[in-house]
Amino acid sequence: MSTTREAAVAGQFYPEESHQLQQMVSDMLDQVDLAESDQGSTLPPKAIIAPHAGYIYSGPIAASVYQRLRSAASTIQRVILLGPSHRVAFSGLATSSADAYRTPLGIIPIDQTAIKALSDLCFVHLLDQAHRQEHSLEVHLPFLQTVLGSFKLVPLVVGDATAEEVGEVLERLWGGEETLIVISSDLSHYHDYLTARRMDQATSQAIEALQWQQIHPEGACGRIPISGLLYAARHHNLTARTIDLRNSGDTAGTKDQVVGYGAYVFE
Repeated sequence: MSTTREAAVAGQFYPEESHQLQQMVSDMLDQVDLAESDQGSTLPPKAIIAPHAGYIYSGPIAASVYQRLRSAASTIQRVILLGPSHRVAFSGLATSSADAYRTPLGIIPIDQTAIKALSDLCFVHLLDQAHRQEHSLEVHLPFLQTVLGSFKLVPLVVGDATAEEVGEVLERLWGGEETLIVISSDLSHYHDYLTARRMDQATSQAIEALQWQQIHPEGACGRIPISGLLYAARHHNLTARTIDLRNSGDTAGTKDQVVGYGAYVFE
């Protein structure tokens, strides 16, 4: 019997009504100055890092990197999506037994064949509970549905793991141009505006230098999946660029306690 992981944060992090959601995502994508954010590159990214807060806060930053995927929509057939666990504590990485994820924009099939390819890794576990209410993966899906159309999803929630373990999972699933890796992470949390800017700039410099050991817990809530991507990116000779770097004080919040958001491409 097939099962579907239903949307858990629709109506909270993003609109629940499909037309309103589609309009909001499309508007944010259309507002991206692609020539500026792209910096002249015509290559579609192999991997991206994008934030996962409510759309009014982090949506414009996420849009700045998702807009770059439009040209690769006919090529990308599978998305490996990793995000940190916010609600369930566990060791390793968690897979889902579901056959699909649902958002207000429709159904996304899960690539269970890819998940089975990880079954011999002792730190990868089937843990539906980690997926059930987790927003760090879900908020990316309407952007992916809008820019890519149809694709298969490999959703992985990351718990207490090492960069090497995440890197080994990515290596198993690396594939070719048909496979996109998406890492979900916000940056610093609840500092004043200027402190957050300094901290987030330091994290961005570490990301661009692929210094996976320099991604600290206070600098990114998705520190472990980011570190794993940087670890793998070194082996594959990828280069990383910052596309956008702002915080909630720039978008929809006050400047006394902000959350940082960055968007990055790996080519």
